Amino acid sequence: MYDVFLYGTANGYLLEYDSRTSEAPSLLSYLKRHVLRSKVKFRDVTDEFDVWAAWGSSQDIVWQTKRQWSKARSGVVEPFWPESDPWPWGSQEHVIHDRRADGMGRRLLVKKSELPQDKASYDLKPHADYVLHRISNGVPEGVTDIPPMHAFPMDSNLDLMGGLDFRKGCYVGQELTVRTYHTGVVRKRILPIRILDPSNPESTIPSLPDHIDIKAVKSNVEGQGIKPRGSGKLLTNQDSYGLALLRLEHLASFFAGDVKLELEDPKGKKLLAEPWVPPSWPDEAHSPIKE
Repeated sequence: MYDVFLYGTANGYLLEYDSRTSEAPSLLSYLKRHVLRSKVKFRDVTDEFDVWAAWGSSQDIVWQTKRQWSKARSGVVEPFWPESDPWPWGSQEHVIHDRRADGMGRRLLVKKSELPQDKASYDLKPHADYVLHRISNGVPEGVTDIPPMHAFPMDSNLDLMGGLDFRKGCYVGQELTVRTYHTGVVRKRILPIRILDPSNPESTIPSLPDHIDIKAVKSNVEGQGIKPRGSGKLLTNQDSYGLALLRLEHLASFFAGDVKLELEDPKGKKLLAEPWVPPSWPDEAHSPIKE
């Protein structure tokens, strides 16, 4: 329903989420609906804070320990943290260690009109650079990549990013999620891709509309096109790079050289998508499961 970051503070919690319109109800109204008689208050502080991302500094390397993985037969893969690192997201107020992927750095909430305290040791970059940074690490975010009320958690890499707990009690979608963990199969993942024009591979592809179909196509000896079942979806994309929801069977065939992944721009021009696997992922995260 919501892609949320939770910041602990001395007086409560701050929730950061994508507030763009979606099929899910407004998060603030949804939370207020469940207060009942609890001594809890909510208020919108959007006008008080900006969200910043910082990555690449030497101080981030100190806490960014090599992650270890717990793997299920279904293809679900979870990070787990050593006892020496019981709270891997950091304890500094208004700062989160972004453990969704290696190299993501930190997220910071900063008062409006102010800059982060350690700004002098960083280069200031536009938001587009952050988008490319998370694309390269295979990190989906917000309503475009994780459509509320439609996206399935493991398809959206929430297990890989440490955003799911398969031992927790009840939450929306918990029964289906846990059943897939124990008896089902993960068939799709969101991966980074490069989009290219086969007639001019070095050209830059302008941003394309979200959720364009990506089809896996292979050719038999007569050269007739064969389209395997199902298709993928293009999600966030920028400057020839993007994130795509792909079937793992198509991904395996692509890496084996048996298929190519095709999509069309709004004018009907055929383009190619070339996925890659983020280096921190274990093999189990992108290998199709044999049923």
